[in-house]
Amino acid sequence: MTDSGAPPAGTAAQRWAAELAAWAIDPEILAAAPESPYGGYPPELFAARDDVASPLWDLARAALPSDGSGTVLDVGAGAGATSLALAGGLAHLHAVDEQASMLRALEAAARDRDLPVTSYEGTWPDVADRVPVCDVVVCAHVAYNVPDLAAFATALTTHARAGVVLELTGTHPLVRLAPLWEAVHHQPRPDGPAAELAVEVLREAGIDPQVTETVYEPAVRVGRLHDVWVDFTRRQLCLPPQRRDEVEQLMRLHPPQPRRSVVLTWAGTGAA
Repeated sequence: MTDSGAPPAGTAAQRWAAELAAWAIDPEILAAAPESPYGGYPPELFAARDDVASPLWDLARAALPSDGSGTVLDVGAGAGATSLALAGGLAHLHAVDEQASMLRALEAAARDRDLPVTSYEGTWPDVADRVPVCDVVVCAHVAYNVPDLAAFATALTTHARAGVVLELTGTHPLVRLAPLWEAVHHQPRPDGPAAELAVEVLREAGIDPQVTETVYEPAVRVGRLHDVWVDFTRRQLCLPPQRRDEVEQLMRLHPPQPRRSVVLTWAGTGAA
């Protein structure tokens, strides 16, 4: 944002990249952090759940062959929270993630569902040449990690025969941490980019997605999941274990809010 309130100049893609770059952590805070806030995600927080129904699932199922012969490519698959819900209608799942522990958790969960899975460790689209074209490509909650969103989405498109289904939160997911960050570091945080700018980037790249919006109630985490969530938040805040109780108290003072989810769908161009 400029002092005048006008949006930054440039293309949508340039504005997207610039707004993501604004989330860079103060080098002094990062250097003092006892653990890297970028050190990976706890797989148990990103595993398949039965208490949340994403519109992504119905949209993906509608694009798959009805005889159960379909294939899905899940980019940024995590531990399977998105694609494992499709298991009953799939013949094979291909999963891409840069975190090996996530892929191992997904593979174990896929075995429990008798779903054949091939995993690819790496970032998208760097590993795209190793991954086959599938009937449907799904990608959930990855876009805000991608500075070059146009190239990322184009590679999704060319790997989908029927279509792409991409989900992202309405605003950057780290917005939820802003009041906690300001409380402990006394620094303001950005508030962009948002899903609307992602749509602009795609349209600028020649992709015209259909948009579906849903509002989710906050996730309820108890027991071990709660403890993992608190420790993960502490690490995101660049704080040491000794300040865990402080973080937990701040999380109570600033509880999770309902979140807007935006699902974008468009046709694939992959070879039959």
